[in-house]
Amino acid sequence: MTAPAVEPHPLTTLMARHNLTAARYLKRVADRHLALGFGAMAHRKEKASRWTQKGVTPERTAMLAIASLHGIDLADVDRYGWPHFLLLALGDDRTVLESPWTVAGTVNLLTDVGGPVDRRGFLIASTSTLAAAVAQWITAEPALAVTDRGRRVGAEATTLFDVRLDALRHLDDTVGAGHVYDAAVVELRLITNLLKNASYTEATGRSLFAAAAEASRLAGWCAYDHGRHAAAERHFITALRAAGCAKDVTLGAVTLAFWANLRYNADDPKGALHLVEAALADRGKIASPRVLAMLHARAARAWSKAGEPKATWHQVDAAFHAYGRADSPEADLPSMYWINRGELHQVAASSALSLGEPRRALEDFDAALTHDDPYDTEREIRGTVIYQARKAEAHLALGDVDAALGIGHQVIVTMGGVDSARTTSTLRDLRGHFAGHQHIRDVRDFLDYAA
Repeated sequence: MTAPAVEPHPLTTLMARHNLTAARYLKRVADRHLALGFGAMAHRKEKASRWTQKGVTPERTAMLAIASLHGIDLADVDRYGWPHFLLLALGDDRTVLESPWTVAGTVNLLTDVGGPVDRRGFLIASTSTLAAAVAQWITAEPALAVTDRGRRVGAEATTLFDVRLDALRHLDDTVGAGHVYDAAVVELRLITNLLKNASYTEATGRSLFAAAAEASRLAGWCAYDHGRHAAAERHFITALRAAGCAKDVTLGAVTLAFWANLRYNADDPKGALHLVEAALADRGKIASPRVLAMLHARAARAWSKAGEPKATWHQVDAAFHAYGRADSPEADLPSMYWINRGELHQVAASSALSLGEPRRALEDFDAALTHDDPYDTEREIRGTVIYQARKAEAHLALGDVDAALGIGHQVIVTMGGVDSARTTSTLRDLRGHFAGHQHIRDVRDFLDYAA
């Protein structure tokens, strides 16, 4: 049997890409270490082998020097740790982060839908590249008419893509993100083929870019649901660029909202807020009240994870206010079918729990299901698992172990065969909350059952 390939250490890859021996590379790091005011640093080549082969973590000043050498934000050293921050310097992801915001540049990124080998749980956008992305999407080069190549396509093609993408959004609720990811990538390739090889009017070109943005956004969400954060960020960035070429502010705002969800759940509430604020900066052009409600809901969750109650409840109120102006789901964006008052109550409850207010959380968890515009537990299976687990956590925080156990067993039943990294991590976290009550036999039985 052939042994599985082992990925080289990121530092080894960096040295190879710059055609440097270990000794020469360490000399450059030492020079940067001195220039940053950290003093002299020993730079014998054996140090590199200790870092790459023997599991030794460099001193923090050495890591800062390495980051500075490669143009990595120094704050990302502490955020990602060793050796993960080095991945920001690898060129594969620089392609998606730094290529020109032109129509041709965006089409090239849409063509490269596979991307590099993914790094589960890692975020590819540093603080500076995140800021650059949101600063440029509004001013991205718009699509223009193409008249000199291939067959001519019209509005009927984009209408068909819209129908297929709507079906994929609903299939995600039914068959799971893994299958839908593959289908979204196929749609993206079909759309990109027309953008590259067909002729079309300016209006059709922008509609094709809008379809590409939604396909990439959907692929990003599915990748995130599987815990593939690097792939998800590549898709979100590409979706944002395509929305820019479509000159569709609302679609760009949707992408930023989903991207923000990833960021605050990856312990970066500040980055999430930066994304939401960028979307809301042009709120007058956002055509959907549900999109506005979603953006405020995302901001509420980010502020709650940052431990800021005043800002959190301000955004919760803003979300309900925006939703109050919404028309029927059929009159809104097809992608916003899941935004209702019940969803907003779930967000409010989750925010209260993050802020250490379990009693208030339970009130909103109950309201989410009993309101006349309730959360759809039949359709939103993965969301239901997550919210049930949080409700159990709220009961535990109030000392009601029996109620928490009852809901914990509901979580197991609801999960069924759901294939989702988010629900798996939710169950793991719930088991962690019960761990402090193992002196109770029913808790021990639950932990064994949920293992």
